Amino acid sequence: MNIRPLGDKVIVERLEAEAVTAGGIVLPDSAKEKPKRGKVISVGDGKLLDDGTRGKMQLKKGDQVLFGSYSGTEIKVDGKEYLILDESEVMAVLED
Repeated sequence: MNIRPLGDKVIVERLEAEAVTAGGIVLPDSAKEKPKRGKVISVGDGKLLDDGTRGKMQLKKGDQVLFGSYSGTEIKVDGKEYLILDESEVMAVLED
């Protein structure tokens, strides 16, 4: 099944949280925070502006992004978990 976001929404797949701290301590699953980093799977057409045109999306498929802990709506499709976020909820794009 494919997911196509509407308007200024993006679909993000969370990237795995680190299992070991910088000091070398191995964290159990119960102690891990939800990752705040993910990969953009799909983007909408852009926000509908007052004059009837669509605003250009700043994100594109494949971007690695940072977002807030409680941002978006969690969904599950075909056994995989995704987040639906407003483009404005994405705080940064990670670049190499």
